[in-house]
Amino acid sequence: MKKTYVRPLDLASGAVDLSHGGGGRAMLQLIGEVFARAFDNEWLRRGDDGAVLPAPAAGERLVIATDAHVVSPLFFPGGDIGCLSVHGTINDVAMMGARPLYLAASFILEEGFPLADLARLVASMGAAAREAGVPVVTGDTKVVEKGKADGVFISTTGVGALPAGRALSGANARPGDAVVVSGTLGDHGIAIMARREGLALDTEIRSDTAALHGLVEAALAAAPGLRVLRDPTRGGLAATLNEIAQQSGVGIVLDEMALPVAPQVAAACEFLGLDPLHIANEGKLIAICPADQADALVAALRAHPLGAQAARIGEVQADERRFVQMKTALGGRRMVDWLAGEQLPRIC
Repeated sequence: MKKTYVRPLDLASGAVDLSHGGGGRAMLQLIGEVFARAFDNEWLRRGDDGAVLPAPAAGERLVIATDAHVVSPLFFPGGDIGCLSVHGTINDVAMMGARPLYLAASFILEEGFPLADLARLVASMGAAAREAGVPVVTGDTKVVEKGKADGVFISTTGVGALPAGRALSGANARPGDAVVVSGTLGDHGIAIMARREGLALDTEIRSDTAALHGLVEAALAAAPGLRVLRDPTRGGLAATLNEIAQQSGVGIVLDEMALPVAPQVAAACEFLGLDPLHIANEGKLIAICPADQADALVAALRAHPLGAQAARIGEVQADERRFVQMKTALGGRRMVDWLAGEQLPRIC
């Protein structure tokens, strides 16, 4: 039988329309020419509503994490919402100490969104998944009327395997433990702010978005007593450490002089009146471990490309008030509290 000709999508100047979410030929074509092409793998190729996946190794437990991504602008120095949606969910799985295995993704597209931008985002997402070795095995796409969204929203769910005996949690910090960060703070949030507000900076600040599971494995090998791993995304270092202090029932004291902040980020924060402790990161981790393993942990992180600026930045102390404080450069102390409101909206 003669095959019916279907005109290819106009990826140069076309736009998403409501038919692309209607369940018919247009939707099938969008999935085939944009999503399936970018994410191609043996599970996705089957075309089912879900994916039947091999079980993890004997004794391993499953870890699952999900995240929604609504960043504005969609494209920014160092990344875009596509790679960010892959990195963010892989990192959530990795912070549990698990080995990320698979991703699922769903897209909410606004009518009129340029197909060229969609193809670019999905290609970036596919490249990030392949580089991380964590395939997108199933997904879903919806299209909403113009004005009912903001271009594109992406939700991703990750599944990983947790080895027997490994138990990392924000509730595990103990007095005397060391607090370590894998690199400079605030890069992602300031990159987003600078692009969104059109700030003319002397040096371009790039997002640090990256998949951290390789760095996590290096950390676990160097510090077998590692208790807590977290990625300081929304709310930055301050929010993340306050969460840990609440979970563990402890206090945390930071050393201002030890905090790694890139000079251009520090300058931008000073100009904008922002505190880098409250600004989101997408390629950094916080690790809490016994003090006698901290030096080995910092050395292992610095030996990895994603941890070259790692530093020991503070310690856990007994404090029933569960305060996070900072020893300042002037010798005093100040509270490092939660944000009372929103400092940088729509950054992750």
